[in-house]
Amino acid sequence: MKWVNFSKFTGDDFGIDAQDLMDALANFFLESGFSDPRMQGSPWDQQTLDALTDAIRQALESGELFSDGDVQRLLEKLAAMSPEEMDQLLEGLVQKLASEGLISVNQENANGKAGGEGQTRFEVTDKSVDFLGFKTLKDLLGSLGKASFGRHDTRDLATGIESSGSSKLYEFGDTLNLDISETLFSAMRREGVKVPLNLEYSDLHVHQAEYQSSCATVLMLDCSHSMILYGEDRFTPAKRVAMALAHLIRTQYPGDSLRCVLFHDSAEELNIKQLARAQVGPYYTNTRDGLILAQKLLQQERKDMKQIVMITDGKPSALTLEDGRIYRNAFGLDPLVISRTLEEVNRCKKQGIIINTFMLASDYGLIQFVQKITELCRGKAYFTTPDTLGQYLLMDYMNRKTRTVH
Repeated sequence: MKWVNFSKFTGDDFGIDAQDLMDALANFFLESGFSDPRMQGSPWDQQTLDALTDAIRQALESGELFSDGDVQRLLEKLAAMSPEEMDQLLEGLVQKLASEGLISVNQENANGKAGGEGQTRFEVTDKSVDFLGFKTLKDLLGSLGKASFGRHDTRDLATGIESSGSSKLYEFGDTLNLDISETLFSAMRREGVKVPLNLEYSDLHVHQAEYQSSCATVLMLDCSHSMILYGEDRFTPAKRVAMALAHLIRTQYPGDSLRCVLFHDSAEELNIKQLARAQVGPYYTNTRDGLILAQKLLQQERKDMKQIVMITDGKPSALTLEDGRIYRNAFGLDPLVISRTLEEVNRCKKQGIIINTFMLASDYGLIQFVQKITELCRGKAYFTTPDTLGQYLLMDYMNRKTRTVH
């Protein structure tokens, strides 16, 4: 792979650091193909440095990279720059992103092979994905008025380090977090107050802590083309929420797990690290394939709770037949598709898997279908919009820290 070598930037970069750039370019990095129909369904690595420099130029000219008190002065200074100075500034800012490890840049030709006289492309790195997830989570929690959060509480008690319940006699397998006072009192009650004091196995008492459960979650994201049609981008907000949820679990609920499934004409697992690069497509909504794959992933997890979080805006409209062919009905509510999909919902119920559905549309047929899912799987249905999706989903997830698990 041939790497691009930037020349040393010697001009004024207006004091803009890499984090400021990431804040300003977050929408650009997470773009799902809504603003440019030619990008719909294309892979993320088709993004070029020309597109990145154009995005930086727009951010500069809008003034969002400058502090409020200096906006006018810096915009005038920016307008006075020659084309050569502007190019050097943009190149220096791109170089700053690359040197901070936020993007990786390579030279590829049009058919994707390294080398040649092709376009210069870039990819966002794992560091960028983590930054974008943290930023989204912080923004969402700020809007909810939440400053701290913990793990999922239950009404059961277990032996552990953080004691919050009464003592109990030690049993083999308990965490040896001794309640010294109760242990000594037990020995004194048996032998009286004397020195030395003989301790026996039956004297040992340990602290009890609240038993905190772990949860395995599969996030099912609808990436059919309806997610960017009808004048609204629904897929990019869904990606943002998924990244925020992944960051929340990794940093605050380390015992939990999160895996992601994209469903369209079929379904496939998507590594959370690749989420920012995901695009919309193909066309139809194969909810059944998504549920089948989600169940397989949850079977691999040994957790107390298992749940599927499904984000969708359309009725199931596709089905994979036994011979591998895809049966499609663009109008939705096809009896064959619905019945086969509900069969998978029933299988989830038998395995104790909860399905919570977040609907980004209010279509009557979709409402009926989702209501049937909630009846079968003791889950919940949320009618939401791209703007409120994150608040609903994160609140539902974090409420488990105060919700009693039966």
